[in-house]
Amino acid sequence: MIKAIIIDDEKRARLNLNLLIDEYCPNVTITAECKNLPEGVKAIRKHKPDLIFLDIEMPGHSGLELLDFFDENDIDFKVIFTTAYQEYAIQAFKFSAVDYLLKPINPDELTEAINRLSKEKQKLDNYIALKENIKQDTCKKIAIPSGNSLLFIETANIVFVKGEGAYSEVICSDNSKHLASRNLKNFEDILCTQKNFIRIQKSYIVNSNFISAYTKSDGGSVVLKNGLHLPISADKVELILEAIAIIKR
Repeated sequence: MIKAIIIDDEKRARLNLNLLIDEYCPNVTITAECKNLPEGVKAIRKHKPDLIFLDIEMPGHSGLELLDFFDENDIDFKVIFTTAYQEYAIQAFKFSAVDYLLKPINPDELTEAINRLSKEKQKLDNYIALKENIKQDTCKKIAIPSGNSLLFIETANIVFVKGEGAYSEVICSDNSKHLASRNLKNFEDILCTQKNFIRIQKSYIVNSNFISAYTKSDGGSVVLKNGLHLPISADKVELILEAIAIIKR
């Protein structure tokens, strides 16, 4: 049996989640319901739960501050964030590989999230990355998990991202290269919400601010300001031409 705690300032939200868990998640028992973060911290220390359902937007404290109250060795519980956030913030959840449920909560998504957490090990770095990535309304900086560290990169400095299976290589304007433990789809979800980032081919996302030209040779490619050529899919040519303001004649 999974012991869980709900932390949410809205009484109706706590009630609805409790009813959904009773009906769809027989392997989960709610040991406490808390209306704010301080109450939640006390309940966690008292009940030692396996799982926390944590609202992000609460008066006084953001749910993202929860882990600030615990030493790293004390965090032996998993977290599913419950949120009404939209658009960029949702991409931040995905990119940081943190489970979330969008309000109003869908029963199927609830059971899927619980099943995932029972099989996967959550990493503290993922929560730290989320806290950084969700700070702003636009994606000006991203926190990227890389091995045992966390990289902080200004998106304006990213020239392109190359996908390599479960990993991606981020190439920046200062010629630095960073291997990130995220596949290219994760980068597409968070970067391509900005018009200047385009997935030009199955293996590449490019910042159009660093494109100097498009050439039809060798099947089509973009030429970067540093002289590097990157292949481009035929269906992306129009986007690239628009991005670099080339008028076709």
